[in-house]
Amino acid sequence: MFHATMRSAIDDARTLAQLDGLSRTIWQAHAAETVTDAEAQGLAELLHTRRAAIREAVAPVGIPLGRVTLFPPKRLQRAPERSVAIERRRRLACSGPMPPALASRFTTGQLAVLRVVGDEMARNGACGLCVDAIAARAGVCRRLAQAAIRLAEGDGLLTIQERRHQGRKSDPNVVRIISREWLQWLRRGGRSTAPALLGSIGCKSVRPTDRGDPQRQVVDAEPKKGCRGAAVDSSRSDPLRILAGGRTGRAMR
Repeated sequence: MFHATMRSAIDDARTLAQLDGLSRTIWQAHAAETVTDAEAQGLAELLHTRRAAIREAVAPVGIPLGRVTLFPPKRLQRAPERSVAIERRRRLACSGPMPPALASRFTTGQLAVLRVVGDEMARNGACGLCVDAIAARAGVCRRLAQAAIRLAEGDGLLTIQERRHQGRKSDPNVVRIISREWLQWLRRGGRSTAPALLGSIGCKSVRPTDRGDPQRQVVDAEPKKGCRGAAVDSSRSDPLRILAGGRTGRAMR
């Protein structure tokens, strides 16, 4: 009698909570020896089958039919001008983004992506751009940008820090370069391109004073007696005169 009642209740259950309550009742009856082991096992299998059917029929609240996530679908990323994107990709790849020994491992599109990552690393100490922004700057698609970064991570050239948030959109990953050769290559790019890596070490550039004659007047350069360091050949009878523009010539007699 109990076995037939439980089978009927399992078939009529419409929610997972009802099935959980029936499961507790069945195993309590089994502990009280109201049902045999074979009957309890049969009811448990029936519960499992019914639970799977209910889960397939349940649709999450707020998610349209045919979708598996609450977030809007990602738009297909396309370059306005494909020729411009190809030119940008080739230019970035040929600009020397990394040492030749490391660059030989990657394709043109991958090198363009790594150039963008290297520029952000040199400027801010880490690359916090989203994948779409990196791909747009490099002139490649989103999948290629992801593959290039993952490939570089697999080679031990950089690290990827994921910033996930449960129940809401995650923040962009933080990419940091850890290769010594690559970092040294970025340091050689100059202070203007890598302030975060170079620090404040360096010398102040000195600009020589312009001592040219603004009126381009003729300056007499004939050696005089008693002047220190005047070592001019006295055998020359024509005095030399220097023009303000730096040219020399014979004086007119």
